[in-house]
Amino acid sequence: MTGRSRTVVALAAVGATFVLVALGFYAALHVRPPSAELDWTRRTISQYALLENGWWFDAATLLLAAGSVAVLEAARRAGVVRGGAAVALLLWAAGLVGVVWFEKHNWAVGPSMSGDIHRVASVVAFLSLPVAALLATARSWRDTGARLVAFGGALSLLCFTPILWAVFSEPWTGVRWWRAIPLGAVERALGLVEVVTLLLIAGWAVYAASSTMRSATRPTAVASNRIE
Repeated sequence: MTGRSRTVVALAAVGATFVLVALGFYAALHVRPPSAELDWTRRTISQYALLENGWWFDAATLLLAAGSVAVLEAARRAGVVRGGAAVALLLWAAGLVGVVWFEKHNWAVGPSMSGDIHRVASVVAFLSLPVAALLATARSWRDTGARLVAFGGALSLLCFTPILWAVFSEPWTGVRWWRAIPLGAVERALGLVEVVTLLLIAGWAVYAASSTMRSATRPTAVASNRIE
């Protein structure tokens, strides 16, 4: 294994580890009080940040952002993510940091500028990752890893459509968009699919780096056989 391949594997492993630990923190928020008392089908994930154990949410989200940057660097070095896809993946990580830095609206107090920025950061994050996945795989359909990543990106966008429907149908239904759908459940499904897509990008980067190494060593082996 070349130095470049080892670097890709190391970065992908670190990124995937951070992502999995973040998932563990998110899962813990659903079963440990006081966050376990929230209705997860209706309340968004970032609602946890307003509770006593809200630091778990902050830690999980920052770990996810750090893991995303590591995966991005692995994918960039492997040559599977570049250009617009790399920018979109970076925006996903930046959006995650923004979600933590700017706390969501605390409706017990009232709306705030921080809450408005938080909402924008959330949308940027949720949309940037599937865009990154689809851009990265646009010319790699023969690659199994790319097809899996593309499927994850497409499924992520599909998970986002109930939110769009709720927003755009509000003038006709008269139902506020966050009440028209089980927003918490939709957001969690979307987040989980996007995290899995991120892990697929990490796996794709490792596979691509390994394939490049095998292709590079094959001619040498053939030439050696001919000499013998």
